[in-house]
Amino acid sequence: MITTLHIKNIGIINELTLDLNKGLNVLTGETGTGKTLIIDSLIILSGGRFSKEMIRKGETNSYIEASIHLPKKSDSTETNIIISREINNSGKNICKINGRLVTVNELKTFMSQIIEIHGQNQNQNLLDAKYHIKYLDNYKKGNQQTTNKYQEKYNDYKEIQKKLKQNYGDDKERERKLDLLKYQYDEIENSKLKPKEDEELENKRKIIINAEKISQNLQQIDTALGEGAIDSINTAIRALEKIENISPEYEQTSNTLKSIYYDLQEIAREISNKQQENNISDREIDEIEQRLDLIHTLKRKYGNTIEEILEYKTQIQKEIQQIENLEEYTKQLKTKQEQTEKELDKLADQIHETRIQKAIELSNKINSELEDLEMKNAKINIKVEKQNTYYENGKDTVTIYIKTNIGEDEKELSKIASGGETSRIMLGIKKVLAETDETPILIFDEIDTGISGKAANKVAQKLNHISKTHQVLCISHLPNIAAMADYHYYISKNITNQRTNTQIKQLNEKEKIKEIARISSGEINEISLKYATELRNKKQYQNAS
Repeated sequence: MITTLHIKNIGIINELTLDLNKGLNVLTGETGTGKTLIIDSLIILSGGRFSKEMIRKGETNSYIEASIHLPKKSDSTETNIIISREINNSGKNICKINGRLVTVNELKTFMSQIIEIHGQNQNQNLLDAKYHIKYLDNYKKGNQQTTNKYQEKYNDYKEIQKKLKQNYGDDKERERKLDLLKYQYDEIENSKLKPKEDEELENKRKIIINAEKISQNLQQIDTALGEGAIDSINTAIRALEKIENISPEYEQTSNTLKSIYYDLQEIAREISNKQQENNISDREIDEIEQRLDLIHTLKRKYGNTIEEILEYKTQIQKEIQQIENLEEYTKQLKTKQEQTEKELDKLADQIHETRIQKAIELSNKINSELEDLEMKNAKINIKVEKQNTYYENGKDTVTIYIKTNIGEDEKELSKIASGGETSRIMLGIKKVLAETDETPILIFDEIDTGISGKAANKVAQKLNHISKTHQVLCISHLPNIAAMADYHYYISKNITNQRTNTQIKQLNEKEKIKEIARISSGEINEISLKYATELRNKKQYQNAS
C-alpha cells in the first residue's frame, strides 16, 4: 500500500504530504480544490505522460515521491519501496526506484504491477487486451499442474527453436564458421596448456628477476655454514665425547649436538644445490617469457584463466562436431520439436477447455455485478479464441467484449465504453476477482460520475468489499461512498501571498459526518447531519456483519 505521498509544484499544489492507510481511503472537497491533481500525480509517478503546463507557475520543476509497502507473498518478504519522479520545465525526467535511476518505461512497467488507476481517461489495464487473459486465469485458478507442465514444455520448445535457428547460415557461412572454430581449437590444443601452469611460470619468473639477490645470500649462507658453524660444532662434539661417560647429562648434550651437526650438513648440501639451480641460462629465461606471453594471448582471446580456456576448447569441439553433423543434428531437433508440439497441443487443449468454462462463469458473475451497478443492459462476453501460435500460457487469446445497449452489436471493451462505464465495469470485475487479484493498490477517480440512488449504494458497497483485500483510493462526490470510508480526507484550497494552495486534512468521525452532510445536500443542517449519521451507521453495520 501507499503509506506516504509527497507532491510538490503540481498545478495549484505548492507542497502536500498525504499519509494513507489500509482499506478504503476517500478524498472529497469542492470542485477545483486539487483532488484530481492528486490522482494526476499518481499517474505521473506510475510512468504516465506529463505536460510542462502542470508545473506550478513560477517554479522550475515538479517532484512526486511515494513510500510504498508491499505485503509478503508466499515466496518473498515484506518490502518497503521509495518511488520518485522529478520533471523540469526543460523536459528532463529523473525517475528513481529506491534511489536507483530508471527510465520512464522501466518505471511504468514496475508500477503497473503495483497500482491500477481507473477514471475518466485512465483504465489502461482493463482496456489493454493483454491483461484480459490475466484476469481470466486469476479467477478460480484451474489445474495448476497442467499449466506448469505446459510452461515446462513451452520452454523446451523455445530452446529447440533457438537451436534450429542456429544453423550457421548458408554453406559458405558454415565453412567460414567451421574454419574459425578449428583454428581456435588447434591454437588452444597446440599450446598444451596445463592447469595452474601460469602460476608456476610466474613463480619461476619471480626467481629469475631476483636471481642476483638470491645468489648473494645463498653464498653468504654457504660460507657461514661451511667455514664457521659446522667446524665449530664438530669441535664441540669431540670435546663432549671426552666427558660424556662421566655423566648422562653430557652424553645427552653430545647426542643433541650431533643431531644438529647432521642437520646442518644436510642444509649446507641443499644450499649448495640451490646455488647450482639458480644458475639459469638465457635460453631458459626466454622460454619462460615466451610461454607466459602465449598464455596471456590465449587468455585475452578465450578466457580469464587457463581453466576457462580449456572449458572453451571443450565447447568449440562440441560446436565443430555439431556443424560437421548438422544435417543429422537438425533432423533430431525437428523430430524433437514435432513431439514437443504434440505434447503442447494436448496440454493447450486442456487449458483452453478450462478457460472456456471459466470465461462463461466469470462473464455471468460480472454481468450480475453490472446489473447491481445499474448497468442492466450492459452484457460482458469474455471470448477465448484458440490461435495457431504457442504462447507462454497456452494457445489462447482472451478479449473482453461488451454490449451496452439492447439491439447493438458487441464490441471490444476498449472501443465502446466511456470512462464512467469503464470504471464501473472495472469495479464489477474487481469485486469478482478481489481475492485473487495481485495488484495491491486500486485508485478510482470519480467512479460515481452519472450515478445516484441505488447504483450509488451498490458502488459504495463494492468499494468497501474490495478494500478488504486491497488499498483503495477514491475521489468521490457521493455521500454513499464517502460514508463507506475507512479514512476520509478533505481537500480544500486557500490563498497565501496572492497564490492559491491546495491543502489536505484527515477527518475525525465528527468531521466525517459534517462532510458527508455537506456533500448530500450542499449545506450542513439537522436533516443532512441525521442522514450522514445514518449512512455511517450503515457502514458500521455492514462491517460487523
